[in-house]
Amino acid sequence: MNFTTAGVILFTQNYEACVDFYGHLLGLELLHSIDRPGERLTTFKLGDTYLMVETGGVSSDQPKTVAQNPTKLRFNVRDVAATAKELKTKGITATIHHHSWGTTAEFTDPDGNPCALRSHDGFGN
Repeated sequence: MNFTTAGVILFTQNYEACVDFYGHLLGLELLHSIDRPGERLTTFKLGDTYLMVETGGVSSDQPKTVAQNPTKLRFNVRDVAATAKELKTKGITATIHHHSWGTTAEFTDPDGNPCALRSHDGFGN
């Protein structure tokens, strides 16, 4: 197969809040947006792929369990602690975890979908 690109579609209940979260708070680059009757979506650049935020999901006031959402959006960064501190200034609480293979910082989007930062060093080893 010869794929031209790949992406992730995230169905959300709190569409506007999630678009703001990924676009303004996390700073993902906007690729395009559609807002017409029966079709609302916003697409962001996510490394060499894309994240498309759409309507039609179910939110949770608590972080979603793996049973509720068996995926996690992970963002590799050079400095997890510094990036977690930057997120905190934007009102996002990220809990840092140290592992034998690297460091992560766990947080959620406005729908309760799990997200994480991951240390870039050592990735893929």
